[in-house]
Amino acid sequence: MECISVFDMLKIGVGPSSSHTLGPWRAAERWIKELKANDKFNNVEKITVDLYGSLSLTGKGHATDYAVMLGLCGYDPETIPTEKIGEIIANIKDSHELLFNNEVKLTFNPATDIVFNKKFLPFHSNGIKFSATIDDKKIGSTFYSIGGGFVVKEERKNAKKNKDIFANTFPYPIALGTELLAYCKELNMPISDVVLENEKSIRPIETIDFELKRIWSTMLECMYIGCHTEGNLPGGLNVRRRAYDMHQNLKGDLPYNSPQEWLDTIRLTEVKFRQILKWVSCFALSVNEVNASLGRVVTAPTNGSAGVIPAVLMYYMVIENHDADFEHIKKFLLVAGEIGSIFKKGATISAAMGGCQAEIGVSSAMAAGALCELLGGSPEQVLVAAEIAMEHHLGMTCDPIGGLVQIPCIERNAMGAIKAINAAELALDTDPENVKVPLDKVVQTMWETAKDMNSKYKETSEGGLAVGVNMADC
Repeated sequence: MECISVFDMLKIGVGPSSSHTLGPWRAAERWIKELKANDKFNNVEKITVDLYGSLSLTGKGHATDYAVMLGLCGYDPETIPTEKIGEIIANIKDSHELLFNNEVKLTFNPATDIVFNKKFLPFHSNGIKFSATIDDKKIGSTFYSIGGGFVVKEERKNAKKNKDIFANTFPYPIALGTELLAYCKELNMPISDVVLENEKSIRPIETIDFELKRIWSTMLECMYIGCHTEGNLPGGLNVRRRAYDMHQNLKGDLPYNSPQEWLDTIRLTEVKFRQILKWVSCFALSVNEVNASLGRVVTAPTNGSAGVIPAVLMYYMVIENHDADFEHIKKFLLVAGEIGSIFKKGATISAAMGGCQAEIGVSSAMAAGALCELLGGSPEQVLVAAEIAMEHHLGMTCDPIGGLVQIPCIERNAMGAIKAINAAELALDTDPENVKVPLDKVVQTMWETAKDMNSKYKETSEGGLAVGVNMADC
């Protein structure tokens, strides 16, 4: 059974897309490692990159070409100064040179050496091929970005022969919601503790805590930046950032000098239903506005849906429980990660494979289940919450205008966060014995819906709003 860690589901990276930006970036890194492992890196004379399917059709709007160049240059998406990205790309375009893995200077013209092929490769809709010329001969390697920053080669079909680092290591392997509930009952543990036991089997608790704190810190900083940055988003749609204006109307007059102080002051603001709706929406919008401007976010489970989980966790911390601490954050992220992995194993988290139900739908289900546990829900109610959230995202298409992760993507995060909170509350008032649709059924239904969905609604910008609204209309 494929074992997926929470840290596979929640990755720190650069926007705007986990499948179209972070995935190709990581694929470039893997290709460099391949070349080095085969003692070919130092003999490379020229590089070309071919993008296929959805990576080609919406690659420009998703900054896939930027990600490829940054990966080839050896930059790490977790640490690169995001404010330097524009300058780095401009230098490559102007000089027609690229410092391969920050080691070897090569001639590279992005206009001709990155090729956007509209055809789809049979294995997955997000295909990318790296080619190197060595001694006048071309050698190539093909990767697939399958959503959430996950990158595989076609050999994944033979997964039994090519086990990844986490395969067969978890003491409590989980592919289905029913299996998760069985472990909870057997061990008399909440979901978060079962997930923690699995994580402890592959890394020490000190590392788990450190990485979870780093993930939350990145989420909080992202919300902070988004709420304090005004102006228009890049890309040509001239979308005005809304989180800044909403935040100005909500924040009050109390001073603060850091993201944590900011969080504390929000706890002292007026709490009415309308204000809660606005705060949650503001948090979600802020993250995805940062994401749309090539800022640093946490895939949760993707970049396009990165705003839902931090918005719902922030809601818990500033509205529901002013005494919330790291232990609450830890439980939330552990539960969210496990629910996301169930969807990844049973369906998909790739919009190029399943439409936006695979991104916003899954993130909303992750957040709903995690919030439900923090609010006192039983393991059964946690899965009810996740099911409710996904059930009401089934069939959602991915149709970004201009291929940009802006319209309708940013607003959808706000809607997904609100739905998650509502789903958690509904689940808390539900007797699981009376539930007609179990989580595993909705996962299966989402996958069947994904397979039936027309390709023009799967992150190709060939249908829906993407053709109903032209760039010229904006």
